[in-house]
Amino acid sequence: MLSMRQVRSGAFASVRVVAGLCFALVVVAAASRVAVGAPLPGFADVAETALPAYVDIVVRQRVPARANAQAQPQQQGPFDQFFRDFFDQLPNAQPTERTQQGIGSGFIVDKSGIVVTNNHVVEGADQVTVILHDGTRLIAKVLGRDELGDLAVLKVEAGHELPALRWGNSDTARVGDWVLAVGNPLGQGRSVSVGIISARGRNIGATQYDDLIQTDAAINRGNSGGPLLNGDGEVVGVTIAILSPTGNSIGIGFSIPANMAKPIVQQIVDYGRPRRGWVGVRVQLVTDELAQSLGLGRARGALIGSVSEDGPARRGGVVPGDVILSFAGREVADTTSLQRIVAETQVDATVDVLVARKDGQKNLKVKVGELTDTAVAALTSPAPPAAGNRTEALGMSLTALTPELRQQYGVATRTMGVLVTGVTAQTDAALRRIQPGDVIMEVGQKEVQSPEQVLQLVEQTRTENRGSVLILLRQRNGEMRFVALSLERG
Repeated sequence: MLSMRQVRSGAFASVRVVAGLCFALVVVAAASRVAVGAPLPGFADVAETALPAYVDIVVRQRVPARANAQAQPQQQGPFDQFFRDFFDQLPNAQPTERTQQGIGSGFIVDKSGIVVTNNHVVEGADQVTVILHDGTRLIAKVLGRDELGDLAVLKVEAGHELPALRWGNSDTARVGDWVLAVGNPLGQGRSVSVGIISARGRNIGATQYDDLIQTDAAINRGNSGGPLLNGDGEVVGVTIAILSPTGNSIGIGFSIPANMAKPIVQQIVDYGRPRRGWVGVRVQLVTDELAQSLGLGRARGALIGSVSEDGPARRGGVVPGDVILSFAGREVADTTSLQRIVAETQVDATVDVLVARKDGQKNLKVKVGELTDTAVAALTSPAPPAAGNRTEALGMSLTALTPELRQQYGVATRTMGVLVTGVTAQTDAALRRIQPGDVIMEVGQKEVQSPEQVLQLVEQTRTENRGSVLILLRQRNGEMRFVALSLERG
């Protein structure tokens, strides 16, 4: 029924009413087509294709009975504590060892039974079992592990071809793209979660070559090693970690980009190990002051602190004090960038290297070697500080990480940052439970690799009249957390 006002509006009002009715009919008709026709776009097709190629991974490890409480499995089932209490209460039970079990995720990338997962899922395992989509349990052989990149490749013999996922091009994945994560969260069974790519190029110290994809798709413990898929069902990432103050998903998860994982997986299949490039240099951060003195205009590149005597870089003419600006035709933004680029370069390839010196820029030729265990420190560690060279900041004693300090404090090779060697009592750092052995990875959301850089960013924050500075801390127990330290109580 029309209102009196509409009636009095005359012919024009009638036209508007008719037009409104027509529009309403169109909307109803469209809604009817949706209701009786095809469903709205979703990830059902992707999940239907991906789930058969996803696998649960169960690892078993024997450890001495009543081992140190800190030696816990990385991922525990919901009934672990129940069984532990039960067996501990048995009379005259004095076992010499016990078995602990962990659960992770993986996915098949070749029909012959090649499975990809994280290194931290299978590291130290005495037995690895892969559970297929139909429930079949197969004992897996570990073909090889990549500790620096946190990847592992397994092989299972099923007696028939297995469904496999396709690698996608992670370089074309954009922030805002929809993605689907597949995994076994908290041991509850295989499941999928949907989100978007939140950011690219994240460095959280999870691997030596972090250039991670960040997503808000729900990722929890047990998802490690599972695939991150795009809308076409292609693998664009391998789930590796979450950032959370609680240990549960808060929408900040990370994956290794497919274009980084795929060649490593193939190298492990072919050679039983990753074959990364190596040139034999120790690098450190280019500060604004160094950039100005070298005429670079801005802080960029990687400063060479030292060069291995028998390394490829020395044979190619690289000397301490050089700043590498480009390597193999790729721009070097910072030290982390150089490490990634060199590692991804084909072994035995001869590449162009552009360096900056006080007397100008030089083009050099370097034949890339292979990164071995004995050569890791030459590339991954910053130049060691002089004896006793420690910096005090906000109640903390700070020093650069060296191979010796990593061993002393149990800091993984892939963890980058500044080491805390002491904390002054009654300071904000002490109250926030920062302790020696912790590693400061970011200050004010900027990565740090030297004590001097920490001081610089703290002073910069102070001049901006802020009351506190936010730091990202990796603690000795492996937990990462943000801590806001007061600038007034240091």
